[in-house]
Amino acid sequence: MEYVYAALLLHSAGQKVTEEGITAIVKAAGATVDAVRAKALVAALDGVNIEEAIAKAAFAAPAAAAPAAAAAHAEAAAPVVDEKAKEKAEESGMEGLGALFG
Repeated sequence: MEYVYAALLLHSAGQKVTEEGITAIVKAAGATVDAVRAKALVAALDGVNIEEAIAKAAFAAPAAAAPAAAAAHAEAAAPVVDEKAKEKAEESGMEGLGALFG
C-alpha cells in the first residue's frame, strides 16, 4: 500500500511517477523497499490517467458505502427484545424437550 501512496504523492506534487521516486519516498518513510514492487507499480501505471482514476474512485466510494449505511440504520431500528421474555421462551422450550424423554 505504501507504494501506491508514494505514487499518489509524486503525482500530487506534479512529479513523474518513477521507480526512483517511489523508492525514495518509501525509504524516507522508513520502510524496506522492494524494487520489484516499485517496478511493477510503475509498469502498471504506464498509460493510466491518474486524475481520471482518482475521480472514478471518489465517485464509487459513496455508492459502495450506501449499503453499509442502510444496514447500520436497519440494525439501529431493530426492536428491542425483552430479556425476561426471551429467557421464559427458552425455559418453556426446554420443558418441552424434557417431556420427550419423560
